[in-house]
Amino acid sequence: MKFSTQIKPISYLKANAAEVLQQLADQRVPMVITQNGEARAVLQDVASYEEGQETLALLKILALGNAQIEAGKVTPASEVIRKLRAKKVPA
Repeated sequence: MKFSTQIKPISYLKANAAEVLQQLADQRVPMVITQNGEARAVLQDVASYEEGQETLALLKILALGNAQIEAGKVTPASEVIRKLRAKKVPA
């Protein structure tokens, strides 16, 4: 589906709210809502929103890791493994 078909005026949303919500859930394509000819909001289904938030969280973790590497705040894997094995209590 073309993104240009997903631009609707606020009056369309008001008149077809249930249909719009069903379309968002089925097609998982965001919809741009306009007011007075200008884009005012973007609507998307909850699953897509949650996926986007998870992706952002992972990207933040990666950026933090890269910053720590650049700052030299690293520990060799062999040292981490050795410390973990030393903490392990026999069953």
